[in-house]
Amino acid sequence: MSVILRTAAVSNPGLVRPNNEDAMHVGQRLLAVADGMGGMPAGELASRIVIKALAPLDAAPPEADAGTALRAALEAANEEIRVSAAADPAQEGMGTTVTALLLSGERFGLLHVGDSRCYLLRDATLSQVTRDDTFVQSLVDQGALTMAEARRHPRRSLITQAVQGEPLSPTSAVLTACPADRLLLCSDGLTDVVADDAIDLVLRTGPGPRDCAERLVELALAAGAPDNVTVVVADVLSG
Repeated sequence: MSVILRTAAVSNPGLVRPNNEDAMHVGQRLLAVADGMGGMPAGELASRIVIKALAPLDAAPPEADAGTALRAALEAANEEIRVSAAADPAQEGMGTTVTALLLSGERFGLLHVGDSRCYLLRDATLSQVTRDDTFVQSLVDQGALTMAEARRHPRRSLITQAVQGEPLSPTSAVLTACPADRLLLCSDGLTDVVADDAIDLVLRTGPGPRDCAERLVELALAAGAPDNVTVVVADVLSG
């Protein structure tokens, strides 16, 4: 049985930042969110480089191993970021997170670096598919912090890995694409200010991806939106 995606995406600079360093791709097979870092315009450039490198996969023939294709594209983007940063001192330190899903047949390849996230709503149960590459997540893993404490920690935004032109260890996985699944990819501008139970409620009750994406961004704005907010929602349908 083949599957198709019904998608929607919303990106907002938020209420504090003067520019939007997030970038995204929403296609028939590829979903991706990248959250740039390094100050304008370097953060914007880094996130755009990664999305530009991933985007051609959307129109390419389906791969037997979507994860390999994602990693190859990310390696090319990482090298371009290295070269750009070396050529311009103003871009030194630029980088970006990335979370991407590539549909191949009835499975998704997943690629993840940083603290943008992927969630899966299946059978009315929401699960966080990705693990944040952050300092506070490492403390949670060690049992030194609870998840509630991590949300309030002053260093919660300190990421331990980003696409910055240096050697990478991205997280890869394979997800089965099941009809009636609902997927969320988002930058931390959403998850830093909107709790998982609120995200869960929106995804379970929203009639479609557009309604969900718009409502989630509205919640982030209502909470002050100190960062850029990017939300991609996809429903998996029988093809």
